[in-house]
Amino acid sequence: MIDFIKRKIENSIDLKSRLLLDQNILSNIDAIVNHITQCYQKGGKVLWCGNGGSAADAQHLAAELSGRFYYDRPPLFSEALHVNTSYTTAVANDYSYDVIYSRLVEAMGQKGDVLIGLSTSGNSGNVVKAIEKANAKGMITVSFTGETGGKLKDISQYLINIPSTDTPRIQECHMLLGHTICEMVEMNLFPKK
Repeated sequence: MIDFIKRKIENSIDLKSRLLLDQNILSNIDAIVNHITQCYQKGGKVLWCGNGGSAADAQHLAAELSGRFYYDRPPLFSEALHVNTSYTTAVANDYSYDVIYSRLVEAMGQKGDVLIGLSTSGNSGNVVKAIEKANAKGMITVSFTGETGGKLKDISQYLINIPSTDTPRIQECHMLLGHTICEMVEMNLFPKK
């Protein structure tokens, strides 16, 4: 069993090492940080969406911005769109699970705000519809996916497609890069004296 554990750790390290060499992903992360920083400087917000583990990651990363990351500073408007279970279950029941996020984007999103969708396959119907709605509203759209990018590849302004098909390893990289974004935004907006 020790060898199995070591293999999993080695696989994670290998994938993260590949990110170091991926100029497209690195450049996109830098651009995303700049967009989020500008969004907040203009009084905007960052919205997140995903399903299952990706929903948990979206909620985690939203909290890093709305609460704090490395140090005490003013809160930032950042929300994961699934956290109101009464809304989510009502809309899923009355309309369709595929529109639970796009309806909130329609209600909450403004031009210049940022929507970040997480979907390892890139094909989650509710995330796809949310990105489409955000694009129509003039929001900045970002998708964190696995290797192919799925349907999100062609509709997102920024695609972070982790070069893997292994869902747990993809999600680990989503969190690594999401934390990096949160840290850089915090540094940009609230530089330490």
